[in-house]
Amino acid sequence: MEVYQGLPEGTLAELIDNQIYMSPSPVFKHQKTVQLLNQQLLSHFSTRANGEVIIAPFDVYLDETSNAVQPDITVVLEESRQILDENGHIHGVPDLLVEVLSPGNRDHDLITKKDLYEQFGVKEYWAVDPETKLALGFTLKAGKYELFSDQIGKIESVLLGAPFSF
Repeated sequence: MEVYQGLPEGTLAELIDNQIYMSPSPVFKHQKTVQLLNQQLLSHFSTRANGEVIIAPFDVYLDETSNAVQPDITVVLEESRQILDENGHIHGVPDLLVEVLSPGNRDHDLITKKDLYEQFGVKEYWAVDPETKLALGFTLKAGKYELFSDQIGKIESVLLGAPFSF
């Protein structure tokens, strides 16, 4: 964790099970998909004022010793707001995380990070492919992720009770 915290600000890196993973900057389609989803999530919360939406790069410390990630989009609902340090980062488990897949990190997002998010109890996880527009949505039930959405260009969030398209 000390090495991770010593990296320069803005470094695209994550610490998972005490191993640092570096990644290159994202490509255009990735960023465009992040932007479209972020706009819709911000719009969703602008009328409800019951959550915060944060885009990467932004550290989410799932624990204080060996797991810090930078999801593409992080959602913290009002009832979990205590994990958000407005002068720092997130320390705790967000309610919803979104990862937009990149050509070189599909398995990292679909396996490694999905397993990590499940282990820590993230209520909802979206994995979105900007090439095919396939959106996979997982919800936590009895400590395990269940696929609730498998659609092209759209995801209907169980947690937020609303559809989002891109």
